[in-house]
Amino acid sequence: MRQSSGRWMRVVLWIAAAYNLLWGGWVILFPESAFRWAAMPAPNYPELWQGIGMIVGVYGVSYALAARNPLVHWPVVAAGLLGKILGPIGFLYGVHTGRFPWIAGVTILTNDVIWWAPFALILHRAYREHIGAGRLASPQVQRMAMRAKTNLGPSILELSQLSPILLVFLRHTGCTFCREALADLAEQRRRIEASGTRLVLVHMSPEERAREFFRRYGLEDAPRVSDPGRALYRAFGLGRGGALRLLGPKVWLRGFQAGILNRHGIGRVAGDVFQMPGVFLVYHGAVLRSYRHHTAADRPDYLALAAAPVLPGALQG
Repeated sequence: MRQSSGRWMRVVLWIAAAYNLLWGGWVILFPESAFRWAAMPAPNYPELWQGIGMIVGVYGVSYALAARNPLVHWPVVAAGLLGKILGPIGFLYGVHTGRFPWIAGVTILTNDVIWWAPFALILHRAYREHIGAGRLASPQVQRMAMRAKTNLGPSILELSQLSPILLVFLRHTGCTFCREALADLAEQRRRIEASGTRLVLVHMSPEERAREFFRRYGLEDAPRVSDPGRALYRAFGLGRGGALRLLGPKVWLRGFQAGILNRHGIGRVAGDVFQMPGVFLVYHGAVLRSYRHHTAADRPDYLALAAAPVLPGALQG
């Protein structure tokens, strides 16, 4: 039902992509035709008008890519809507100053105005999805999700009844920051466990492949949960990242440090590349402390998280 209800968003973006590519191609190939139609003088530098056509065409490519998952790629829609609002404002100013005739506004209607409502609806839907994801991160939902069994047999909830656990949600195993996190955890594991806290890992790979991967870091004996469907991630409010959270300047700089200088490298993708990680200290099924990554490059202080004080209310099962 949800899939069919979101189909209209993909259709809108595919139509927008086709329109932008056609309009941009027309402007590039025939830069003077629009001016002749509007009875306006041809531009002295048609290359500038062709450049605008190129920009519109690039937006078409962006819309086509965003159509694969509009709710995840909502920043593309937001950027498009902003341009479609600012464009008419500029046109009205040009009409007011006498530089544009009203007839030129036909292009504004087809390029901008008709897209306001569908693009705004997509953004509204993305906002509602974001709010809904936040509601998933409730104690009741988390406690139910903790019934997931680890590779050793006991569930997360059962392990948390025995001692505090540091529940670490990882990015996909090909990510250099996932590899850096495992190296940090392997180095700090003895001190984490000395504080009375046990380490539990959540990943998105098939268990058969994960076993060898974690062995490289000396963590093959750590309890872990394979969650390729990311149900646990969602239950703990860990969403999918956008462009800045995954590819921002900080991420590139840290990626160079972790991947090249510290030799963690990268590998084959196994899991959702957009999935964000996080860390939670859990005791008796209650989350005592949490860290949700702001960017993929964040490097949590695992020792500080593991040393969080046990609150009296958390002792109630």
